[in-house]
Amino acid sequence: MPALDPAIAERLKRDAAGLTVAVVQQHDTGEVLMVGWMDDEALHRTLTTGRATYWSRSRQEYWVKGATSGNAQYVRSVALDCDGDSLLVKVDQVGPACHTGTRSCFDAGALTVVPSGGSSRGGGAS
Repeated sequence: MPALDPAIAERLKRDAAGLTVAVVQQHDTGEVLMVGWMDDEALHRTLTTGRATYWSRSRQEYWVKGATSGNAQYVRSVALDCDGDSLLVKVDQVGPACHTGTRSCFDAGALTVVPSGGSSRGGGAS
């Protein structure tokens, strides 16, 4: 089986388990849908099939998003960040991205942020 392009593999930084975090975003709205993990093989499969493929840390196996649920992710682009330690995967999401049935895994609500009072950034309330 062909491997990940050596030029990509050389730039990729992995954790001790050989994994890189993948931030998944809806390509046309910018909505962050989920975070998954990829090793070289998962990234290779993602790039060559156009379907988002991840490594499941709990099940210790590859999974193609939507293969069983029908909630597929069709990959539009993949970018490596400046440090080489994370991927941005832009997709067309079909159905909910989260296993709980919500559109995004980040639908649980924002955490409370206590203003530090000393920031000179921004200046406006948001």
